[in-house]
Amino acid sequence: MQNESTVQRPHLITPGINFKEVSDIVCKPVEDKTPKWWFIAFTGAVSLLLLLLSMLSYLIWEGVGVWGLNNPVAWGFDIVNFVFWVGIGHAGTLISAILFLFKQKWRMSINRFAEAMTIFAVICALVFPGIHVGRAWLDFYLFPIPNQMAMWPNFRSPLLWDVFAVSTYFSVSLLFWFVGLIPDLAVIRDRAKTKTKKMVYGIFALGWRGANRHWQNYEKAYLLLAALATPLVLSVHSIVSFDFAVSQLPGWHTTIFPPYFVAGAIFSGFAMVVTLMVLARELFGLKDLITLHHLECMNRIILATGTMVGYAYAMEFFTAWYSGNQYEAFAFVNRAFGPYAWAYWIMISCNVISPQLFWSKRIRTSIPLMFIISIFVNIGMWFERFVITVTSLHADFLPSSWAYYSPTWVDLCTLAGSFGLFFTLFLLFLKFLPMIAISEVKGVMPEANPHHGEAH
Repeated sequence: MQNESTVQRPHLITPGINFKEVSDIVCKPVEDKTPKWWFIAFTGAVSLLLLLLSMLSYLIWEGVGVWGLNNPVAWGFDIVNFVFWVGIGHAGTLISAILFLFKQKWRMSINRFAEAMTIFAVICALVFPGIHVGRAWLDFYLFPIPNQMAMWPNFRSPLLWDVFAVSTYFSVSLLFWFVGLIPDLAVIRDRAKTKTKKMVYGIFALGWRGANRHWQNYEKAYLLLAALATPLVLSVHSIVSFDFAVSQLPGWHTTIFPPYFVAGAIFSGFAMVVTLMVLARELFGLKDLITLHHLECMNRIILATGTMVGYAYAMEFFTAWYSGNQYEAFAFVNRAFGPYAWAYWIMISCNVISPQLFWSKRIRTSIPLMFIISIFVNIGMWFERFVITVTSLHADFLPSSWAYYSPTWVDLCTLAGSFGLFFTLFLLFLKFLPMIAISEVKGVMPEANPHHGEAH
């Protein structure tokens, strides 16, 4: 039997790295000359962002008739993209808040990265509720205006609940992210070589000097925000699922949606973190701080949540059969074997089959394979939202009104443009802010232990 003292624990940081080297590695992208690849990527992202702005302008000018919506498919790419981006924004808060409360040290190198991704994904998601209403100049009806103003928003509508849930989630996530940034912004301020940088980073560092009182207040605030953010991880996508679950439509009216949507959101969010982190780790030389152990832990969570999602798919069919409701049974048979069977089986292949490869440690620790699988997961999760939304609408109770939904070029360009918005914000983050939490990484290093070195 192996002695506990001889068990080799995986290294959170490459051995031999000291505190100064951690600061140098994280600050290098901010301080060094911007590489050419960044300008090329940023140009492409801004081009897609301009495409999004032009599509939104065209939509407002012409009306929602430019989309592929028809009768009975009144929800199309707009709601699909909204639910997709909200789901992408789940991993950051889970890594930051829940894993922080459970004292999981492997989160330290990836939490800042995931938090930024959360905020940018939620910004992309917030675009779509404002435009799918048709008359964007009446968006003030979406806000919870008091009834004595004679506005009369419909508080019984789950779309209004979305406004409460997503805006609260965004506010807490943004505050959580900024509070965590303060010590690291002070590091960049103190290392800055120009007055402009020193002034700008100094403003956002809020006078941080690293005093004992500063650290005490910081840790209290961080803990409180983590406690606030934790229930939001579970509540936000549950409320988004109510957009579907509270309706009486076969395929939507089911109690499994809230936990199923939350598991799917964490699944897709972690996959996006892996996709982006593999690239950043390679391009910015972060292999000493983001080790294979971090990536393997995320792949294990992808495997676990992917299995949950697969179980939910099976339970949907079982529930439809067990209910004895012929309309419910038809909705799910139609998904798997009807006109949109191609979308359903893409969803199953990407979300259920591909994550099962992570049972193999060799695949879990292979950079190219995990990158490919994470992309497949994101494709599959987008198709999941498409299948849920469109297949339940296109064949309603009246066969004479059945119709096939096809997106128009405006739908496709708006989807591509939303990725432009996301990557524009993300590339700016990579260049101007520390992508790894310097103070937290130093806290898990052996040198942080006051008794480090006594044995020698």
